[in-house]
Amino acid sequence: MKQSKRTPLALAILSFVGLWLWLTAPTQVTTIQTTTDTDIFALPSFGVAASLIAAVAYAILLVTTAVSAWWVIKLNHKTPRWVVLTFGIALVLTILVDLFAGKTMPITSLLQGSLALAVPLIFGSLAGVLSERVGIVNIAIDSQLLAGAFVSAFVASISDNLYAGLLGAVIAGALVSWVLAVFSIKYIVDQIIVGVVLNVLIVGLTNFLFSTLLVSDIAAFNQPPRFEKILVPLLGQIPVIGPVLFNQTLIVYLMYLAVAGVFIALFKTRWGLRVRAVGEYPKAADTVGIKVFQTRYISVMIGGALAGLGGSFFTLGQVGAFGKEMTNGAGYIALAALIFGRWNPIYAALAALLFGFAQNLQYGLAIIGSDVPSEFLLMLPYALTVVAVAGLVGKVTGPAAAGKAYIKS
Repeated sequence: MKQSKRTPLALAILSFVGLWLWLTAPTQVTTIQTTTDTDIFALPSFGVAASLIAAVAYAILLVTTAVSAWWVIKLNHKTPRWVVLTFGIALVLTILVDLFAGKTMPITSLLQGSLALAVPLIFGSLAGVLSERVGIVNIAIDSQLLAGAFVSAFVASISDNLYAGLLGAVIAGALVSWVLAVFSIKYIVDQIIVGVVLNVLIVGLTNFLFSTLLVSDIAAFNQPPRFEKILVPLLGQIPVIGPVLFNQTLIVYLMYLAVAGVFIALFKTRWGLRVRAVGEYPKAADTVGIKVFQTRYISVMIGGALAGLGGSFFTLGQVGAFGKEMTNGAGYIALAALIFGRWNPIYAALAALLFGFAQNLQYGLAIIGSDVPSEFLLMLPYALTVVAVAGLVGKVTGPAAAGKAYIKS
């Protein structure tokens, strides 16, 4: 079968962005700062010429575009992921150096903030992966995150126990996903409509309880303890990587396990094979003895439990209190990350990190007084998602049975 030429074409078009960045590159030097207080040894800050980085990056863009074209046209194979990844890193690097020209770019703190903003998105995207891989479209990710945030704050406050708050968040997320599953599977209600209704319902319910219950006695009902950061010896002291990945709260470490666990469960176990079979062709799965309804219920509820755990990060890992609509639409961003990540747990997590980085970058640029509109940076990940869905970086197709009710004959 002849391979589509859309990927090399997309890279060629984006290469013009690299050319423009090179031609308009400022002459100032960008100072890159990496050192933090926990590093086992200090790396000196160093400066790079924005124009030089732009030239090198543009050369990389041209080479990777040519490699993609050769791979598709001459070898009739898909463009390898490492080619697209190299292209993306080069383009992002030159944009960053350009934005911080004449200023100091604290790369470690930028990455730390990006990871913190991405944690709920990653948990939410995992919930979406588990739901859609089994054939249930999960528009209700935001409601699961919000329910987890509310219950974790309330339970941790009244019990003064962080682990009770985590457990409450998991149960809350699972309950919301159970409602989604019941109406979608048993009563065959349109899955998207159910998801939207759940989002509106949980917003209204948490706002009502916040105004009538939490506000009545903040110290008793909305002042939970927060998880402290846990520094992993040696690993947490490696410059750049250590502070970002291994000096985090318990919820972040649970996120690492969740991403690995969902990937292994879906692609390396018999249960995962059944889940994917139900999401692709439930009738055939039913014929060979797989319990379609049970598999869907379990997978959707596990995803909801993970989303609830992600919601607890807002209250027990960051803010330390619940606020009205504090997820701020994170569930919809997680849904975009899920699509951009092609329904793969690892790719979805990386897409969520990209979204978190774009969101955090606007804060960094605001500090240095950059003229770049913050709205433009927030727009970029969604524009990339549209590009991905359009198939310009490869075919993006979800599970065949997603959104389709299964009626046992």
